[in-house]
Amino acid sequence: MLVLNNVEVIYDDVILVLRGLSLSVPEHKIVALLGSNGAGKSTTLKAVSGLLPSERGEVTDGSIVFKDQHITRMDAPARVKHGMSLVMEGRHVFEHLTIAENLVAGAYTRSGKESAADLDMVYEFFPKLADMRARVAGYLSGGEQQMLAIGRALMSRPQLLMLDEPSLGLAPLLVQEIFGYVKRLNAETGLTVLVIEQNARRALEIADHGYIMEQGRIVLEGPAADLRENPDVKEFYLGLGDEGGRKSFRDVKHYKRRKRWL
Repeated sequence: MLVLNNVEVIYDDVILVLRGLSLSVPEHKIVALLGSNGAGKSTTLKAVSGLLPSERGEVTDGSIVFKDQHITRMDAPARVKHGMSLVMEGRHVFEHLTIAENLVAGAYTRSGKESAADLDMVYEFFPKLADMRARVAGYLSGGEQQMLAIGRALMSRPQLLMLDEPSLGLAPLLVQEIFGYVKRLNAETGLTVLVIEQNARRALEIADHGYIMEQGRIVLEGPAADLRENPDVKEFYLGLGDEGGRKSFRDVKHYKRRKRWL
């Protein structure tokens, strides 16, 4: 459904962030893009969703193809109409509007009759939102706001849902609940999902395929089940090193060499 081929992104004409990044997202699958802060994960989503110009960024090389159509130069509203939706990091709900009003705002590309059916679908997936539909969004908890942000994104009936750090700032039980909703959406509706995460363990539990990203490049990819068992991924992203206790300086140097995927 989505293919990035050797994509390069530069900010302010000088800051190179993505360095020939390539990845693909198959239809009806969940793909996780993992990496530490500054790896370029959010920039990747902004490149796909068309939001780079608002931050003085630009795709300077490579191509982005969505549903067999080149969208590299397509503006953000057109990409939404074409079938993709982004839940940004930090949720960004309209705090002064009610839950119902937030959801309706997400359906601006659809007719009134269609959006009514979409509203029912969102309330079915997120019963908590249905019970609190008249509550002002600014008074919701972090987990409830994340549900609302995902629900609002679903109101445009996307074929590709992109999630930027959905676990950010949430307690572990809420993270598990949010990822459970994502897995259920994929299983029951066939929704294709690209999730950007630092919580590698949770992301790999629900994903079909994963990519590890460092310094603007993909350094490792494979089925999520394989990545969960990869010793380097365990060491650097899951906190499950093979050896317990404190490591010697020689070991640390060895691990650094491994982390460069050489």
